[in-house]
Amino acid sequence: MQTPVHDRLRVRRHPERGVYDPAAIAAILDEAYLCHVGFVSGGQPMVLPTIHARIGQNLYLHGAAANAMFAACAGQPVCLEATILDGLVLARSVYDHSMNYRSVVVVGTAEDVTDPDEKRLALERLVEHVVPGRSAEAREPSEAELRATRVLRLCLAEASAKVRQGPPAESEADRQLPVWAGVVPLRLVPGEPEPDPTMASAIPVPAYLAAQRLAGRG
Repeated sequence: MQTPVHDRLRVRRHPERGVYDPAAIAAILDEAYLCHVGFVSGGQPMVLPTIHARIGQNLYLHGAAANAMFAACAGQPVCLEATILDGLVLARSVYDHSMNYRSVVVVGTAEDVTDPDEKRLALERLVEHVVPGRSAEAREPSEAELRATRVLRLCLAEASAKVRQGPPAESEADRQLPVWAGVVPLRLVPGEPEPDPTMASAIPVPAYLAAQRLAGRG
């Protein structure tokens, strides 16, 4: 099943790279640690990075209640983008160098989340998005912390992905040049956890962190 292709999000440059399947779009968003949000504040276009989390057909963002970006975004049209870089594509010619990537663009109206249960769930998913298993161990937000936090919801009804994979795309003439060509794969891998020196005792590294380190991401 493919999501309806809205004209403003149809991939026109290399249309063969356009992906409109909701499951594929969700998978990219779930794997990407960060997204960038485009919005207008005081007539000035802005793009800022933040953490996101997906629950079904909705994306959730969080920030301080007084966050200027969230104040500008609430109830307004925004554009959200997330990219996973998979490799450097080295061609025999400078012109044909590229990157392998998976990216998603979402447009829609950012809505304030006011329901306390939805807000708590969104904050839990944001933690789980970064470190699966963490929310079961860490302290839940207090009522005061919930009041100090703003959560926005963005529906995925209008979204598309663009994906590039594979080796360089070159002319047959360039393929005869005596220059190395190919792909340098890239992967985001967690390092060895570094304990907080203020811990009162030697608390072992949680199993979910060890599992995340082995699995990596990407």
